Amino acid sequence: MTTLPIGPLDRFVDGEAAQVEAGGLVLAVVRLGDDVYVLGDRCTHADVSLAEGEVDPDARTIECWRHGSAFSLESGEPDALPATRPTPVYDATVVDGEVLVTVTVDESAGA
Repeated sequence: MTTLPIGPLDRFVDGEAAQVEAGGLVLAVVRLGDDVYVLGDRCTHADVSLAEGEVDPDARTIECWRHGSAFSLESGEPDALPATRPTPVYDATVVDGEVLVTVTVDESAGA
């Protein structure tokens, strides 16, 4: 496993998603208050950016803008069709104001 910096916490707008690249991965980063969630940035159904979708802070989901499947920020599981497979989720921490994400070595190599 490796830990990668993805930016300062204040770079990420509360209640919104942002796309970042780190270690060869394209990620969707969602900030809800002091909590940060990091998912793979691709909808598992339509291969479109989840970071362009709408965040529901109460349900802790992000909705794919193309077909409406919402993915759990905590588990990556979709809530409805057409998506049937989860998107990857990654552990995120904030240390001294910097957001760090933990990935396995083969994930960061793009495997």
